[in-house]
Formats: sequence, C-alpha cells, structure tokens
Amino acid sequence: MNIPRISDQPDGEPPSRKGRPPGPICDTVGVTHRTWLEQVRRRLAASGLTLDELVSRSGYSKTRLSELLRGKGYNPGWAMTYSVVKVLDIPPWPLRRLWTAAAREAAKKDTWIEDGIHAVQPLGPEEPPIAHLAFKQVMGRPYTAYAQAFLQTEARTRRVVAETFDILWLNWNEATSSSNTPRHAWNLLRAKVMARADTHDGHPDLRTAALRTTAVAEAAGPDDCLARAARMVAFFEAVCRLPDDQMDVTVLRFLCGIDEGAVPDIVGLPPAITHSLTRHARGALHGLHPGIRPDTLE
Repeated sequence: MNIPRISDQPDGEPPSRKGRPPGPICDTVGVTHRTWLEQVRRRLAASGLTLDELVSRSGYSKTRLSELLRGKGYNPGWAMTYSVVKVLDIPPWPLRRLWTAAAREAAKKDTWIEDGIHAVQPLGPEEPPIAHLAFKQVMGRPYTAYAQAFLQTEARTRRVVAETFDILWLNWNEATSSSNTPRHAWNLLRAKVMARADTHDGHPDLRTAALRTTAVAEAAGPDDCLARAARMVAFFEAVCRLPDDQMDVTVLRFLCGIDEGAVPDIVGLPPAITHSLTRHARGALHGLHPGIRPDTLE
C-alpha cells in the first residue's frame, strides 16, 4: 500500500514555498483600481516572491502591503504602489496611468495625485515595445469609434481605450504569444467597454447612439424626426440583442463607418467569418425592421 508523504499535496503538486496568497480583492474596489490591482497580483504570483520577501524589498509593512494587494480601506499612494511596481519589475508608465485614473475614479484631488507622483523619482523615458506602439497606432481609431458608440462621451471613451492599451503593454508578451494577438486585444477592449456601458433590459444600450444616425439627422421636420428616432431606437435595441460577434461587426461596419475590409483585422476573425456574421446580422435585423437599411446608419 502506498502511503502518501506528509509533504505531498492533495492535487499532486509539489509543496509551494510561496506561503499564503493575498486575500481576494475587496468588493468595494472601483473598476480601474481593480484593473491595476489585478496586474500587480498577477506579477506577484508569477514572481514566486513571498509576502515577507516583498516586505523586505519594498520597505513597507506586511499589513500595509496586504491592504494594498486587496484594495482594502483606502486608495494607496503612488510611493507605496511604485515600491511594489519596482520590486516586481512592472513597466511603471502604464501602471502609473492606471493608478492615476483609479485615484480620480475614487474622487481623489489632483493635488493629492500630483503630490504622490512628485514624491517618487522620475520614471525616465517611456519606452513601450515597438510592436505595441505600432499596434496602438493602427487600432486607435477603430477602438475609439467602437468605445464611443457605447460610452457616448469623449472622456469616458478616452479612459477606456487608454486603459486597454496600457493593459496590453503590461501583458504584451502574453498577448503576442497567443495564437491571435488582434483577437486577444479585441476581447480585452470589448470587456472594458461593456464593463462601463449603460444597459437596457440586460443588454448594452445604444439608444442614444441611434439619435445620432444619418436617418435621424436628415429628418424633414419635427414630426418626421420623432418618427425616425423611434424607429432607430427600436432598431438599435434589436442590434444590441444580436449575438456578441454579430453585434460587434454591425456596430463597427455601419455605426462607426469602418471599411468592410478592415473589420477582420480589428476583431481578429477571418474575412469569411466576419462576412458571414454581417450577412446573418443583416438577415436578422431585416426580419425585425424591414424598412431600415444598415447603410443609412453612418
């Protein structure tokens, strides 16, 4: 009979020297605060450092670092955050932007943010991977157009798109080692947009975007405008009930005005699949709203 050794773990893995992992992120943490916390916690887990080792290298107490890693009780200052970033060799520029956005999300004053940043040595030149910079230049416009369709305001749109590119930078090796980097990036952008988009009956809400369409803008008068707006709102509610990929290609193609040939590279799907998605979406929408042509939405 084989008697397991005391050091064996139930799952068959060798004993770990990491000690207890940090507790879960608190439910009260804001969306952007959670975003950068998740990046830090991932790096800590990958580093193999124990919390005691992080304490000794960062210069902060275990209690304070435990609170930082959980987002417990307060929004941590940049000095302590940067001490962890430096130990874990995380690119500081994108992390600091995420930290700044989270601080603003938590209603911290600009003076508090600036004083925290100035208390730390300058970060030096910002040097993202060349491939990441090129990807950002290509995808900046379509990502922004898609995000604005759901988020409406330029400020919200800029924050989400910038956050997406910063997270991509922090995880660029993972993104480029995936079998489909554009799809990896698109899924990230989409998740960030949908986390902040307004909803209606459990679906993303595009009703405000419907009022900016060409069909409404070209109305002959107030009565015609109201009638067209009502039809467009109903139509866009139907768009938001399409399967995710059908909705995405419809929004990109006909609301954002993206060229049909560019859509596959943006969403990371083969041209034949995006063409099929567009065709099925057209069919579904025509069945519900036969009087509205998608090419009148731009």
